[in-house]
Parts: sequence; structure tokens; C-alpha cells
Amino acid sequence: MLSCLSLLWHAPATAALPLLSQTQTQEPAAASPALTPAALADLLDNPEARQALIDQLRAQAAGDKPAAGGTAPVRTASSQAPPAEPAEPTLLERMTDGVQRFLTGVAADMGQGVDDMRALASGRNLRLDSGTAGAALLPLALAAVVTLVAFLLLRMIAMRIYTRIDHWVAELGCGAAASPARGAPASMRVLARRAGAIVGALAIDVVVVMLAVMAGGAAALWGTPGRGALDALAAVFLQAFVAVEIVKVLIRTVFAVRHPHLRLLPMSDELARYWCGWLLRIAAMAGYGTLLVGPVMAATLSPALGRLATMLIMLAVYIYAVRVIWHNRRAVRERLDRRAAGAATFMGSRLRFLSRVWHVLGIGYFTILLVVSQVDPTNALPFMARATAQTLLVIGVGSLLILLLNTVLAKPIRLSDDLRRRLPLLEARVNAYVPATLKGVGWIIRIVIVLLILDAWQAFDLSRWLASDAGAAAIKVVLNIVIVLLIATLAWTVIASIIEHRLSQSEERGMPSARERTLLALFRNAALIVIVTMTLMVLLSQIGIDVGPLIAGAGVVGLAIGFGAQKLVQDIITGVFIQLENGMNENDVVQVAGVFGTVEKMTIRSVGIRTLDGGYHLVPFSSVDVVANHMRDFSYHLGEYTIAHRESIDDAIEHLRAAFAELMTDSVLGPEILEEMTVAGVTAVNDKGVTIRILIKTTPGMQWAVQRGYNRLLKKHFDAAGIELPYPHTVVYFGQDKRGYAPPANVALQTERADEGDDARAAGHTRRRLKPEAAGEDSAEVLGNELEAREEPDAAPARTS
Repeated sequence: MLSCLSLLWHAPATAALPLLSQTQTQEPAAASPALTPAALADLLDNPEARQALIDQLRAQAAGDKPAAGGTAPVRTASSQAPPAEPAEPTLLERMTDGVQRFLTGVAADMGQGVDDMRALASGRNLRLDSGTAGAALLPLALAAVVTLVAFLLLRMIAMRIYTRIDHWVAELGCGAAASPARGAPASMRVLARRAGAIVGALAIDVVVVMLAVMAGGAAALWGTPGRGALDALAAVFLQAFVAVEIVKVLIRTVFAVRHPHLRLLPMSDELARYWCGWLLRIAAMAGYGTLLVGPVMAATLSPALGRLATMLIMLAVYIYAVRVIWHNRRAVRERLDRRAAGAATFMGSRLRFLSRVWHVLGIGYFTILLVVSQVDPTNALPFMARATAQTLLVIGVGSLLILLLNTVLAKPIRLSDDLRRRLPLLEARVNAYVPATLKGVGWIIRIVIVLLILDAWQAFDLSRWLASDAGAAAIKVVLNIVIVLLIATLAWTVIASIIEHRLSQSEERGMPSARERTLLALFRNAALIVIVTMTLMVLLSQIGIDVGPLIAGAGVVGLAIGFGAQKLVQDIITGVFIQLENGMNENDVVQVAGVFGTVEKMTIRSVGIRTLDGGYHLVPFSSVDVVANHMRDFSYHLGEYTIAHRESIDDAIEHLRAAFAELMTDSVLGPEILEEMTVAGVTAVNDKGVTIRILIKTTPGMQWAVQRGYNRLLKKHFDAAGIELPYPHTVVYFGQDKRGYAPPANVALQTERADEGDDARAAGHTRRRLKPEAAGEDSAEVLGNELEAREEPDAAPARTS
């Protein structure tokens, strides 16, 4: 049996040569010198004969002559030199050449087929006469009958085994459903056993096919004249049987019409029966048509008729397949959409995409099958099987990798508690890299999947491209880009983590100062700009863009900006030095450029100040010449209080100290006072009164609250002691005319008298018109004399207005 299989695989290499030699030996000897077009076509149609002719012509062109005794020919130096490699044709050139050769071949085959049909109609034999045909077709018929009978018998035995395996898997599933307490391990065991059962059934089906082929090969060897080599047509049948039945084995494994527990895809029995029957018919028609009918007709009748028969069979298969696909496009789309609605996000999105394009992919697949079967009929089905298997394998592995990445990296990364405490934003930053990493790796996997699929269908030679300079350069660029991005990400993560560590509160350091927060924020922004700029420059240089002109242009633009934006440069430089010298920080109360308020935001160019009325002022640092910071180390409440001239300065100072002592008992303002009150003394004596200055040292920013509290207490103590805060004094001058007389002044005198019980008051109003007696007499003195003359001894003090 093993010898039969070995002869089966080596027989097609020499299958056409015996037939050709047998046909030539039957022709008259006189006709041998003349090579007819049909004989030339037959000769060129055989790959081995064609290659032998090419080698012989090359040897003759190189001057080779066979040595005596059958020794190897002596080759000249020119023949030993390797020929120059021709340029690799592009895909468009190969497609154009293939279409041209196909159309030319079809036209030639149709013309030759017409001639062959006329010859058959006239009773002439094309390749084999009746006697020779019977002897040539007997091994083929014997091999076909024995193979099919053995296959049917073995399939009947295998079906009983499949039924037992199906019942075993069903019992396992029922046992797992009856004991849900076992949980996930039990379901995983059931799934593993079911996968093993499916693989076992597949192996049994393959063994059945191989045993049937071995039986047919043995029968063909027994029926071949000479009993030494396998008949060519029998070998063609056995090869076609193996190829077609292996494809049918895969189809039966996917759908498993009679054994639902061994079915790979979840679907109903009716649906599985429909699609399995359709695919089996397609595989049988296409396989046996291209691998058996065409070669047999080419060997027995003529190569042109064999190729025309193959083309017609494949055209019928194509029309049938496209009709079925187009008829079921909506039904399959609805089923896939329903399944996608209940599936996970990863599978659901892919099922929805497949539901939209499945019919396009199916029609394209059979179109490729039709084209390949006409371009290379012998290798069409093996090529389609190999390309389909590679495509499904690549898509499956790629989807599995993407699913694993989404499953592993989609979970948030958890850092240790100590690391989160020291670097509070590191975990969020690392988790922020996960989506970008998933997208990048996912796109790389998808690109590799597309390249492998194109390589499977020979639309792109991946191995040649990888070995070429362009492929090596592309891989190098991709690796360099990945390395650069990793280094940039690592650098930014380290710098940002260090800054966050400095900004975080710890038991040893406490909260960082406002200056430290501002400087670190500025440094972080500057580091981000530098890292992004350098990364972009390196990436541009890696993808082949010359960054020299960009750097030169940036230098020119920077020079132009330096001349045209001097204020901007001054803003930045001044801001940097103000921060380095700790001039002001966020939340400081400052006065800069005439604006007094709280610093809300500082950048490298400007400072934002919020004033007491709520206005937000953005002051560029170039406008700042003096910074008055009221929040540095400590503050002072500077108070100046004026009393009347008649009051005692010492008494006033005592009451000032008494008000400060009461302020120190305040639970809110007392702790904000750092030292005892300092009385600087009398700072002014003027017409308003006597001014006394005090200083109260407070914590930064609390001087205004202390001022408000102290002023309230001081007014209370001065009122209790009767210390007068002086009113404004005004000197009235009535003026004189040229004769020295002053105009009359209306003066109203109001007298207030209290009764004995203080229950009522009596008021008398006297209005007199005063006139100075002489031009040179002082009006105020006359007014004073009149008032003294009118006052009574027991009257209350009088007020004039």
C-alpha cells in the first residue's frame, strides 16, 4: 500500500510522456520527421517535455556536447557564469501578461477545439484509438470502482463510530448541565473533550479517505500492464479523489449534518444540511472537473478539448455559486446580525462587519477560483486550498491575538499603595497609555494579517519583500519609530513622576510651597515641549524626511520672532527670573503694574491677578518693574490714629494697648498675631489733632483681618473713655468792603435746658441780626461779646451754627 501511495504522488510528473510516446509510435515512420502543429502543441503542453526541450536548447546554445560514455558534458566558462537576475515584474505587469496569455490561449483552444470536434465527427482518432483507449482507461475505471466501493464501506463503519462519539459528547454536556456547582472547571473540561472528539472524528474521516485511495491504488497497479508502475490516468483520478475528499472532510467537520454535538459552528440542522450540501456539490464539481475530467479528456481526446471542458465546468460552478450566494445574502446577514447582538463587543463588531460584506467576499472567492482554474488548471485547487487555509489561519490567529490584548490590557493597571501615595498621577498616566498601545499594536497586527493574506493569494510576495532592501528598510523604520516612542514615553513618565513626587504631600516634607509648585509646573511644561519637539524631529528623520531644512527654517523663524517679538522674549525672561528669585507665587497678594490683588495663575509669560472687585487682570511680565508682595514671611498692621488736641496722649496710648489686649483674646485673630503691639509714638501734630502710630505683626495675609478687628475694638474703648476723635476745623472769614465794614452774619443761638426729672426739655431760640460797629472791628469778637452778654448762669453750653 505504501508503494502505491509513493507511485501515486510521483506518477503525474511523467504521466503525459508515455501517452505522447505511445501516440507517436503508432504513427508512420515517414511522418516522424515532420512535426505537426498538434504534436508541437502536445509537446509544449507537457511541463516535463517543455523543460527538457528548454534545457536542450540552452545546452546547444552554450556549445555543450555530450561526452562519450555518457559522462557529464563539459561546460564552458560562459555557461558556468550565473545569468543576471531579471527584474521582478510588478503586480500590474503580471496581471496584464496573465490576461493576455489567457485570452490568447482561450482563442487558440477554441480554434483547435473546433478542429478536433470536426475530426471526431469525421471518425478520426485524435489521441487514442479504440483499442488503445480501452487499455488506457481500464486501470482508471478499476481504480475508480475500487476506490468508491472501499470509501462507501469505510464511511458506513465510520458513521457508527461518529454516532458513538456524538452520544458521548452529548452525555458529557448533560452531566455538566446537571451539576452546575462545579462551575467553570467542569465546563472547560467538557469543552476540551468536545474539541478532542471533533479532532478525532476529523482524523477518522481522513483515514477513511486514505484507506480508500490505497485500495484504489492497489487495484490500479494490478490492472496496469506490466504491473510495475501506476497508470497515469489512474494516478490522476486518485489525486483528484484525495484532493476533493479532503476538502469535503473539512466541510463535513464544520457542519456535521448528522452529528450536531460535533458541529463547529452553532446552527440548526436544516441550515447545516443546506450549506453543507451546497459546498459539497461545489467542491465535487470544481475538483473533479479540473483535476479529473479535463486531464482525462486532454489525454484521450486532445488538450484543447480538455481545457475547454475545464473552462465550461468552472464557468458553470461559478454561475451556480454566485446565484446561491446572491439569493441568500439577506438571510445570512440577518442571522449574523442576530448573533452579533448577543455576542461580546469584540466578536459582535466583527460579525456585524462580516454580515455586510460576506456576499462580496464569497463572490470574489469564486471569481478567483474561476480565474486560477483557467490560468493553471493543474494547481488551481491545491492553490485555493492552501490560500484558503492560510487566510483562515491568519485571520484566526490575528483575531485571537487582538482578543488577548484587549482582555489583558483592557484591565486597569493597579500600582501599590505606597507608589500611588508618592506618585498619585502615575497610575492614571500608565492607564492612559493602554488605549494608545492597544490601537498601535492592533494596527500592526492588522497590517501583518493583510500582508499574509495577500501573500497567501500571491498578490504580494512577503518573503521576497522581507529579503529585499525595501522590506529591511521598512522594518528598520518601524522598529526605530517604536523605540523612539518608547524612549519619549519613558522620559516623560520619569520626569512627570519626579515632579509629582515633589508636589505630593508627605509626612517628612509636608505640602510644597507655592513657589515650588509654580516652578515645577513651569518645568513640566517646558519638558513636555522639548520632548514632543525632539520626538517629532526624530520621527520625521526616521521616515525619510530631511529635518535639516526644517531646523534651519525654525532658526530663521526664531530669529525673526526674536526681532519682531521682543516684548514676548522680555516677558519670558522676566518671568523666569521672577520665579527664580521667588518674587511671587500663586495665592500671593501682590501689587504689580498698579494692580492689587491675589495671584491666581502664573505662566512663563504673564501673571493673572484677581482684584477685590472680582476683576481678572492678565499682566505680562514685561510690564512688571516692581513687585510688592504682601505675603512674604510676615505682615504688619500699620495703624495711625488721630485724637483731639485737648486729649491726653498717655491716656490714649493706654486705651490703644487695652484694645490690643482684648484683640489677643479673640479665638480667630489672636493666633494670627506674632508679637506684642509696638507703639511708635506721636508721628504728627497739626490742625486736625495729634496722630499716634502703632504696629501689629501678623502672619502673612492676615494684616487686613487684624486691622478690621482692632479698629472695631479701638472705637469701642475710645467711646467708653470719652476720647474725642477730632472733627475737621474750619476758619470762617466774612470779608470787608472798601470802607472797612463787614456784611451782617445771621447767627442762631440754641439753648437747651433740662428739667428736674430729665423727662422734658425746653428750648429757646433767639435770632439776632448782628452788625459790626466799626469798619475795623473784628466780627468774631463782636459775635463773642454778644453771646456772653445774652447767656444766663444756669444755661447749658451753647452751640453756634
